[in-house]
Amino acid sequence: MSTNQKNNEEEVDLGSLFVIIGKGFSNFFHFIGSIFKGLFHFIISILLFLKENFLKIVGTGIIGLIAGIFLEINSSSKYGSDLLVEPNFKSARQLYDNVNYYNDLVKQKDIIALQTIFSLDEESAASLKKFTIEPLVIDSDKINAYNELILSIDTLAIKSYEYDVFKTSFTEYDYKVHKITVIAEKNNVFDKLDDVIISSVVNNTYFKRIKELTNENLNRTDSLYRQNLIQIDSLRRVYMKVMLEEAKKSNTGTSIDLGDKKKGTNEMALFETSRRLNYDLKSLAAEKSTNFKIINVISSFQSVGYEIKGITKNKAFLLGIVGSVLMIVFLLLMKLNKFLENYKK
Repeated sequence: MSTNQKNNEEEVDLGSLFVIIGKGFSNFFHFIGSIFKGLFHFIISILLFLKENFLKIVGTGIIGLIAGIFLEINSSSKYGSDLLVEPNFKSARQLYDNVNYYNDLVKQKDIIALQTIFSLDEESAASLKKFTIEPLVIDSDKINAYNELILSIDTLAIKSYEYDVFKTSFTEYDYKVHKITVIAEKNNVFDKLDDVIISSVVNNTYFKRIKELTNENLNRTDSLYRQNLIQIDSLRRVYMKVMLEEAKKSNTGTSIDLGDKKKGTNEMALFETSRRLNYDLKSLAAEKSTNFKIINVISSFQSVGYEIKGITKNKAFLLGIVGSVLMIVFLLLMKLNKFLENYKK
């Protein structure tokens, strides 16, 4: 009797469990369905809104388009030119400050200051419309900078400084190559600008001193490496001479000179040291080439600038889009106001 009662209780428990699971699945699918239903209702509401206000939206877009065409016809063409540079000795920040200063002069329409700085006539100075600077974002710059950091500091200290943390501290000034862009209404003013922009940093006393000290150290290291290489070559020649002399003196008997193995090992060590010094000299030559100037110019301003075109620069397109968007915002505000008025009632 007790066994049957126990079985009945287990069947009831299992039945309750299945009911709970069934309700769970039902609620889950009902939730998923409500999401799709809400999304469908949202899309239909947008389509109905656009259908009801189609003429108003298109009308304001056409008005903006006409206004943009008028402005486009009456505005002068704009030209641009780019300067690619590689700053050394942490001079990128100063370069950014200088370029932003020139752009502030343009915004303030300080034609006299622009004339003085760039040695331009009044018409050319007035044609300058914008100065910008930005880094050429290359991910390998971050990796190389992190590797240099690892090699320059204690290994135990770097273990607590992961690459992800390093990336967050990597700023726009830390990239190697930077692009300076100038926009003007004349297409032949750019070749007069790069020397002034570069010299504003190059003539800085601090950077000049850092460059001199760096190049002195590099030249000293280069001289030391070359002296070591000469000494190693001399030792190799001495080893070769001794080995040749001993080879002549040796007979054809079965005697074995156990010192030959040690001499061969010394010869290999000298060869490896010579190879490593040659590699270091090659790396040093590349470093000297890079640090020879405070700012390396990769590509100068073009003598004749390129005309700035494109649909995103077209005033007719932009004003047409702005007109339509403003009308949509206005209509939505009207519907919101109507909803609030009805909500009060």
